[in-house]
Amino acid sequence: MRLIWKSFRSLYFATLLMLLGSGLLSTYLALRLADTVDGLWVGALMAANYFGLVLGGKLGHRLIGRVGHIRAYVACAGVVTAAVLGHGLVEWLPFWLFLRMLVGLGMMCQYMVIESWLNEQAEARQRGLVFSGYMAASYLGLILGQLTLVVHPTLGLELLMLVALCFALCLVPVALTRRLHPAPLHPAPLELRFFLSRVPLSLTTIAVAGLLIGSFYGLAPLYATRMGLSTEQVGLFMGSCILAGLLVQWPLGWLSDRQDRVRLIRGCAVLLLLAALPLAVLPEVFLGLLIGIGFLVSLMQFSLYPLAVALANDHVEPERRVSLTAMLLVTFGVGACVGPLLAGVLMRFYGANMLYVFVCVCALILVWRIRPEVVTHLHQVEDAPLHHMAMPGNVASSPLVAALDPRVDEQTVHEQMHEPAAAAAQEDAEAPRAGQ
Repeated sequence: MRLIWKSFRSLYFATLLMLLGSGLLSTYLALRLADTVDGLWVGALMAANYFGLVLGGKLGHRLIGRVGHIRAYVACAGVVTAAVLGHGLVEWLPFWLFLRMLVGLGMMCQYMVIESWLNEQAEARQRGLVFSGYMAASYLGLILGQLTLVVHPTLGLELLMLVALCFALCLVPVALTRRLHPAPLHPAPLELRFFLSRVPLSLTTIAVAGLLIGSFYGLAPLYATRMGLSTEQVGLFMGSCILAGLLVQWPLGWLSDRQDRVRLIRGCAVLLLLAALPLAVLPEVFLGLLIGIGFLVSLMQFSLYPLAVALANDHVEPERRVSLTAMLLVTFGVGACVGPLLAGVLMRFYGANMLYVFVCVCALILVWRIRPEVVTHLHQVEDAPLHHMAMPGNVASSPLVAALDPRVDEQTVHEQMHEPAAAAAQEDAEAPRAGQ
């Protein structure tokens, strides 16, 4: 692992800075608006960010193919930095929606560049460890972004400047690299109808996970503020929740490889419902209890996405797993766009507790829909259950992340994700073939 860290430290450091800035920006904007607008606007800002991420997933590979990896990364980092600073120049909220979309779009292009580089430099047997390092850098960046509020609780322009500084500095390790450009990658086409019929339970779980995670990042700071927490305490609350998402990944992977994944998803949904219920009904919660319950809720909500991804891969043939990754990320992104808007409307009309009422409703949907008896295992692949892979905290990745997944055959990645001209140069492998 030390050798991998040494080999990829510049890319990991760039990822850490990006996620530090992104996590801090989301919480800062929610806290900045907490006393002046309702939850709908705060939720809309997070929805715009995820809409930008989804849009960037469609446009990023075109930009990279046209101007190259380093130029695309530098251009997007510049746009993101300018958009961040724009929040301090103009306080018109509709304009902030546009800026948040730009931040999401630019960051998705940056993810694509980093993931392409990681894939190019990682040997096939190292892909799992390389992705684990990428995931750890993502979580660490998100946690440090929240803890910044503990050190600097004043919600002035200094925090926006710090966010902009992070996005400016993440340019340095990529712009100064002496390595050659990796081969251009492009996400495989979405096969919407096929996956809706093959892995409907996984897609339902992914969509609900998007609703939950998008609402959490957008509205949990607002909820904590309405519960009477100071800025420093909100930073501690958010940091502890994201830490829970990191800590649960390894025991979850151990369980996922040994237990039925449908039962695990339903069990997580039941525990999520029970954990979120106190925050949905209690009008006041003191700090220690809020952090403790928030930690438990996050353990469950951050478990749903990786379990659903593992379940979906168990029912899809190897040659379709690249397309599956793109489908799952788009489904998550759509859920993360809708979730903050729905929860924001509820908070606007019925109060802060509606965030966790919304969490309970999402958990109930999973308890109702995800039942082991409806799974036929008709299309389960021979090597199921596949090895469980942990996922970054806010699913900070692009459709190109399939190239780093050791469950996806390297030759399949080459055939489906490289540009046709590059793929034609290595056409010695067998052609690919085509589920719950």
